[in-house]
Amino acid sequence: MSGPIPVAEALARILASVPGPVEAEDVPLGQAVGRTLAADVAASRTQPPFRASAMDGYAVRSADADRAGAFLRCVGTSAAGHGFRGALGAGEAVRIFTGAPVPEEADAILIQENAEAQDDRVRVLEPVVPDRFVRRAGLDFSAGDTLLRAGETLDARRIALAAAAGHPVLGMRRRPRVAILATGDELVLPGEPPAWDQIVASNTFALSALVGEAGGEAIDLGVVRDDHAALEDAFRRAREARADLLVTLGGASVGDHDLVQAALAREGLELGFWRVALRPGKPLMHGRLGPMLVIGLPGNPVSSIVCGLLFVLPAVRALLGDPRAGEDRSEPATLGRDLEANDGRQDYMRATLRTASDRLPEATPERRQDSSMLAVLGQAEALLIREPHAPPARAGDPCRIIRLDRRLI
Repeated sequence: MSGPIPVAEALARILASVPGPVEAEDVPLGQAVGRTLAADVAASRTQPPFRASAMDGYAVRSADADRAGAFLRCVGTSAAGHGFRGALGAGEAVRIFTGAPVPEEADAILIQENAEAQDDRVRVLEPVVPDRFVRRAGLDFSAGDTLLRAGETLDARRIALAAAAGHPVLGMRRRPRVAILATGDELVLPGEPPAWDQIVASNTFALSALVGEAGGEAIDLGVVRDDHAALEDAFRRAREARADLLVTLGGASVGDHDLVQAALAREGLELGFWRVALRPGKPLMHGRLGPMLVIGLPGNPVSSIVCGLLFVLPAVRALLGDPRAGEDRSEPATLGRDLEANDGRQDYMRATLRTASDRLPEATPERRQDSSMLAVLGQAEALLIREPHAPPARAGDPCRIIRLDRRLI
């Protein structure tokens, strides 16, 4: 039997098994937050579509307002949505407000702080500068400009941009369907009274949240006991739900009570790999069950969540057509304490961060790294990455981290 494969190879093989992005669907702009674009978005209009004032004041010809004390005659008003349609002659000004169209003959804005209104005249207090406070047409973007790219996830900023570009509906990838199956006789759901030898299931909720944050739709298949018939029924339900990805939690190893891999094999699983050289999460499985991808995560809560971050999230993003799905999200830091040499597995240590404004963040790994300890993970701010066979390290040495206190996509 071959040994565990490196983390980078495991991720590459998972991403290579994704058949392609899921299909697109039209989504109203008001419902597009968190959704992923299926195609580039180009501007359907120019913004602003006319020269516009950046300040309240008076639209003038700079030659008429190039000295303090000059008087101009006010001949009209230009407000947002109510532009001045007349012509601006020599010695004239138009009262103007922010965002309003600038008359064709004007080339400057006399801001109201530098002007003194006197009936139908205005006195120049400070000379104007040509083109100052005049926004040219197309300053933001022009019709036909590509503003958003396929694979981008829409947040408030990008939705505002799509709206300004004139798009009420966008082509988005449908949410990939991710069936989540927790296994184990020892598990009960929150709120159910556990027996003395049982624990409360937490992994399903963590993975569902992770799938949702990645842009997918989580399908909870519940907790299934360690029984081949029960597992086969759960696989059938995943197929009926037309899941793009099946994530199993627990039972992916080959012990006497680890039945998931064997049950999947009976269903026709094409096994890719099932062990990865990482900590936490060595017994990680990957394969295909017909058109459905399968990722089997370890049952220990921390292992499940860390592997979800490393492998499930990128798989969901790949299903959405995100070209950055497998991108390295780590960043440099320094160690907060000494560490012993590492063994042959890539380690993801739960760590807290201390940041000085003029230095890299300092990452201090928690001394308790047991993969069952959710409280430690809940308090961690980063995963500190230690490469396989890394030599002993001292406080202050460089390292790399994955932040847990930032958006994951």
